[in-house]
Amino acid sequence: MNKIYLAAMATSAILTAACGHTPEAAPIDSSSYIGRSSIKADHLTPELLQELGKISDLKASPDGSKVLYGVTYTNVKKNQTNRELFMMNADGHDNQAITHSVKSEQNAVWDADSRFVYYLTSESGKMQVWRMLPDGSHRRQVTDTKRDIEGFVLSPDNSRILLIMAIPTPRIDSTLFEGLNKTTGRLVDEMNYRHWNGFVDDYPHPYIAEIDADGFMKESTLKDIMEGEPYECPMRPFGGVESFAWSPDSKQLVYVSRKETGTQYAFSTRSSLYLYDLETGTTTDLHPGDHGYDTNPQFSPNGEWLAFQSMARNGYESDKNRLMVLSLEDPASMKDLTARYDNNVDQYTWDPSGEGLTFVGYSQGVASVFHITLEGEVEMLSDGSDHDYSEVCYVGKHLLVTRHDWHQPNEIYALDTITHEATQLTHENDKLLAQLGDMGAIEKRWMKCTNGDSMLVWIAYPVGFDPDSCLMNGEAKKLPTLLYCQGGPESAVSQFWSTRWNIAIMQANGYAVVLPNRHGVPGFGQAFNEQIAGDFAGQCMRDYFTAIDNVAANEPWCDKDRLGAVGASFGGYSVYWLAGHHEKRFKALIAHCGIFNCESMYGETEEMWFADWDYGGAYFGQNGLQPGLCHTPKRGDGINACYTDSPHKSITKWDTPILVIHNELDYRIPVTQGMQAFNLARMRGIPARFLYFPDECHWVTKPQNAVLWQRVFFDWLDTYLKDKPESVE
Repeated sequence: MNKIYLAAMATSAILTAACGHTPEAAPIDSSSYIGRSSIKADHLTPELLQELGKISDLKASPDGSKVLYGVTYTNVKKNQTNRELFMMNADGHDNQAITHSVKSEQNAVWDADSRFVYYLTSESGKMQVWRMLPDGSHRRQVTDTKRDIEGFVLSPDNSRILLIMAIPTPRIDSTLFEGLNKTTGRLVDEMNYRHWNGFVDDYPHPYIAEIDADGFMKESTLKDIMEGEPYECPMRPFGGVESFAWSPDSKQLVYVSRKETGTQYAFSTRSSLYLYDLETGTTTDLHPGDHGYDTNPQFSPNGEWLAFQSMARNGYESDKNRLMVLSLEDPASMKDLTARYDNNVDQYTWDPSGEGLTFVGYSQGVASVFHITLEGEVEMLSDGSDHDYSEVCYVGKHLLVTRHDWHQPNEIYALDTITHEATQLTHENDKLLAQLGDMGAIEKRWMKCTNGDSMLVWIAYPVGFDPDSCLMNGEAKKLPTLLYCQGGPESAVSQFWSTRWNIAIMQANGYAVVLPNRHGVPGFGQAFNEQIAGDFAGQCMRDYFTAIDNVAANEPWCDKDRLGAVGASFGGYSVYWLAGHHEKRFKALIAHCGIFNCESMYGETEEMWFADWDYGGAYFGQNGLQPGLCHTPKRGDGINACYTDSPHKSITKWDTPILVIHNELDYRIPVTQGMQAFNLARMRGIPARFLYFPDECHWVTKPQNAVLWQRVFFDWLDTYLKDKPESVE
């Protein structure tokens, strides 16, 4: 890439005069405001599901007295969302909203002195950094860049700020476009031209600037610390401010980047940690060599250690997520704290002493809270009950967490690290959920897999159903039952809360749901987790049959003549595969954004490392690929069950009504996968529907689209699984 061009783009980001950064917040337009919902419902509906408040992003004040967090609100009628900021004392008292605006406040953080809260908002027309007092007063804009700011990180001494801004990718041979200002054509000569849900028109870079005594950014000091490097930092599509860590003395910055482009980028998961020295302007790779993702660096409170998450194998995006530490004084001191811990580490934080770290990790079907010492000793801090934890945050010496389960979205709890007791501090959705009463029982079973392993299976019962008596609201009933097929493929089947794949709303609609933790999911050891790689159509599919057959044969409440199978992503692949192999077990199928044809998928997807690793390489063997691209361990010639038993190979055996859902902007599993499945089902005369969203990616995020998704989902199931209910004999 042309370095002169990059330098010019960096110059375009410099600020206007800092003295002009003093506008206050605009008056509120109450007709446009979106806040806490007052929707009425006596059961969980798609609309209520969308309008529950969503808590995230806990931030403790440095003095340990306050907790800052955000809540996202949705209005289905307006088809919009809005995020507000809340403040409470460390003990949960005096909880109140500190913002009330029509523009969302994001990325909120404290300054080092606990005097101000900095945040991002587009209130001025562009996404910029603003500042306010902890009570929400005296809102002032402190940056005014020509481009939107995607995220920011304050230095510990309040003297500098890091900004994330995107640099446009120049056109190839721009002379070809002269005089064609209305053309929509794109010209590409390398891979990674589109990613996740958009075309790669730009890439983010970190900029550092000084902050003056009044808290505003100094225009002349803004600097791109990766100037001339055509690499993402943070990494898209999901990387953010967690990709950066200031040293406690504010003299150095660690950032995460995958310094590759094009075809190499598409096949690689090698990101590394880079240390940037502000005084010398030099950059050092802290973890050289061939490895997988390095992410989420965090300095210990005293600055002695740098912690980060790391995967060992390049190209394996679901490798064990280890927790590593190293000393900047001696990079050779790097060690894996989790060498004796056989599961992944997810979100984590240093404990106040700096002598250990607290993290969330999946274990035995739930996401629990653990503590690990610098010697690698692990202790569970939560009580192991059926809840999922998602965030951990120390407020002084006290630990706050966010927790959810099948029937409640995230709320904030105080977790006693001695007694392991969790005390609920926020009650964001209590009033809305109280309307619903009983939301249905859920229990877990252990079943023996065909290979001898044990498998945890969750069983969810409909609202009003007593599994002991087989009575539904006092009347004997057999239940239509769904087999839930998890995506990922290496994703946990735990106490998750989702606004799309929501188990509570399936219970509210009268369905029993069987949720197997089949081979491939985390939380049961690395061998169990990795078994699925290169074996999509093998043990995991036998696990699905084990789970649904066990329930159908042994539970008097299960109507074996009214079984359905549903799933998304790899779960969608699973449904397509089951369609050709279930031998009339199921009466209705739903596949969302699933893989139908593994051969065409290999050449269509954008993140090649995913297909290359999990499929065992290309369908034509590795010899046809450019040397050095494939990082897959040798599994023969790459022709394995992922191809020989691809779902499309069994299309002549399909005989079951199927709903196919797929989205135009899904570049991970392109929409043509769903179109193939739907078209061929109809060619065979099988009842089928295709729900298509032109403006959604792998997920469905727009409120009204999400409501339509739920309505179509249950309309399809009700049509084929509720026509002729039978009583228990």
